[in-house]
Amino acid sequence: MTKIITHNGQFHTDDIFAVATLFLILGDEAEVVRTRDENLIKSGDYVVDVGNVYDPKINRFDHHQTGGAGIRKNNIPYASFGLVWEKFGEKLCGSKDVSDILDKKIVQFIDGTDNGVDLYRTFFDGIFPYTIYDYLNSFIPTWKEKEKEDKDNVDKNFMKAVEIAGRIIEREIKITKDWIEGEKIIKDIYYKSDEKRIIVIDDYKNFERSQVTDALLVFPEVLYAVFYKKDNDFWQVVALNIHMGTFELRKALPLSWRGKRDEELKVETGVRDAVFCHNNGFMCIAKSKEGAIKLAKLALES
Repeated sequence: MTKIITHNGQFHTDDIFAVATLFLILGDEAEVVRTRDENLIKSGDYVVDVGNVYDPKINRFDHHQTGGAGIRKNNIPYASFGLVWEKFGEKLCGSKDVSDILDKKIVQFIDGTDNGVDLYRTFFDGIFPYTIYDYLNSFIPTWKEKEKEDKDNVDKNFMKAVEIAGRIIEREIKITKDWIEGEKIIKDIYYKSDEKRIIVIDDYKNFERSQVTDALLVFPEVLYAVFYKKDNDFWQVVALNIHMGTFELRKALPLSWRGKRDEELKVETGVRDAVFCHNNGFMCIAKSKEGAIKLAKLALES
């Protein structure tokens, strides 16, 4: 059986995800040994986050040695997850494009955090995002639990976390592949549209709002997108943000519409199948495509 070696004791998000990646590559024929015994480490087929050696040719993926294991162009150092992903990410994803997207979306955050790099700023004292690090750290026993906890239970918790990380990677690969395909469809619609300020996704694909808006954000003239929501069987009008990372809108929906629904919104807009407009002015809905397009045109002219 193929042996994956990583360190024992307290586990971390980078070794969890590194081992999870190897399991997805190797399948059920792999087993994990958690140890710091140098002889056992030398016997491993794959060694992750321990051993003081980085050599992808012989599947050694540690970053704790003097000088580390390299730094990316953006100055985020590699941790064990990034080193494993560097070798196996494209093979696992079946695409360099998908692998590169997930490297930015997941891998670099985990590597940076493990290496003590500040990756975000907060705007409210004492309020922080709850990250994948926080979630996986919840599998680590507290100081009171450690008094009763034995090594076997710690290792079992590690493997539970590895299983979860593996499912996350698999889902993110699927999501990213579908996202790339959907992005191409949406951009093709933009290129073929005569009216660039309102882009109508003129079919019944069940795109998420973020899929539509993220694909169109690169086009500064787009103000609204109109698309079908199969799960609720309505058509949605969405106002685009100025750019990624802000909720500020290029052109919000009219103030007089906001918070209104059904008959009140129908009277305000003159659109007979208008259903609802969000309080923040970023979205409204109608029962038909024609109704949604009319709402978008009215918003454009307001």
